[in-house]
Amino acid sequence: MQTAKRGGFFGALSALFNDVKSSTRPPYALLNETFEACKTCEAMCVTACEENIIRLDDQKIPFLDFKTTGCSDCHKCMEVCTPNVLNDPNRFIQGHAKITMMNCMSHHGTICFSCKEPCLENAIVFKGMLHPIILPEKCTGCGYCIGVCPSGAIEMVA
Repeated sequence: MQTAKRGGFFGALSALFNDVKSSTRPPYALLNETFEACKTCEAMCVTACEENIIRLDDQKIPFLDFKTTGCSDCHKCMEVCTPNVLNDPNRFIQGHAKITMMNCMSHHGTICFSCKEPCLENAIVFKGMLHPIILPEKCTGCGYCIGVCPSGAIEMVA
């Protein structure tokens, strides 16, 4: 299944200039999972990810890298997970996006809707043309808003 890319021009710029880091674990993780079993795994979740956002840290523990795109909720990582740590289809990404106002272009007077455009959940609302906020209760944690932010003002929080 081919998914539509969300982000456009500013997303491409963001990928060049922002070093987006994340400690967010892949979707469908079992509650309180330590991911220790991943250290001896073949990392099939990395190759199965259709968005190419699952990476391994230096200890072979998977994390999500939202630098270029977000998670499409395709379930492919869960389907191939041999250590069975990604085995809860009811638990998507555990976290939500948050805007750091000091880094946000809109909060400094520049009209920018880069984060709002890819948000299918309408979790990002603006007060007027400026001042976006992310509603945690509506944010799924998909991460599509993170990589498209030209100033790197958005991060995933637990």
